[in-house]
Amino acid sequence: MSIRHGLLALLERGPRYGSQLRTEFESRTGSTWPLNVGQVYTTLARLERDGLVAPDGEDAAGHTLYAITDTGRAELREWYERPVDRANPPRDELSIKLAMAVGAPGVDIRAVIQSQRHATIRAMQDYTRLKATALAAVESGRSGERDDVAWLLVLEQLIFQTEAEARWLDHCEARLVRLSLPADRRAAAPEPPQAAAETPAPHTTRPRTARTRRA
Repeated sequence: MSIRHGLLALLERGPRYGSQLRTEFESRTGSTWPLNVGQVYTTLARLERDGLVAPDGEDAAGHTLYAITDTGRAELREWYERPVDRANPPRDELSIKLAMAVGAPGVDIRAVIQSQRHATIRAMQDYTRLKATALAAVESGRSGERDDVAWLLVLEQLIFQTEAEARWLDHCEARLVRLSLPADRRAAAPEPPQAAAETPAPHTTRPRTARTRRA
């Protein structure tokens, strides 16, 4: 998640101060990736150092405003056009947990998988309910804000992620069951379905969401 470029995108709409950027960032993403003010100002300082933003006076309340520079706009355009790099995926706690659980003494890895599956399905149901509310608001015309459309896209991505995670957990359990069979029975047992390389599934990192609003 690029906070740096997210702030540049907000500043392209006009000068902003730190806490205003935090509020707008969280509104656009539904507080799925919450920021603190210190994080925002640290990022702004780095953007200023790199010539991507510059101080732009103060508002009536004395807040220091920041504006995007031409160099910042060029950086933002390049970010939009550049595909997200999937060659170095971020660490995923669930993948690490299952990898460490394999063969760990006193750990029932199938119980770990089942517990996670229940949590994943609950999350998917929550996201689906929020999507229904957001979609109804957008399609009824009650809400024309781009923040609502952006939140809908984030919710749909979360749903795809949890769906993919649930499928992967099913695959892990089937794999472990097959490997637990004696060698002669294992040869006759069907292999778990393989992920098709030509049809990439959504990545399975698990973002958190704090947003529950939207009526």
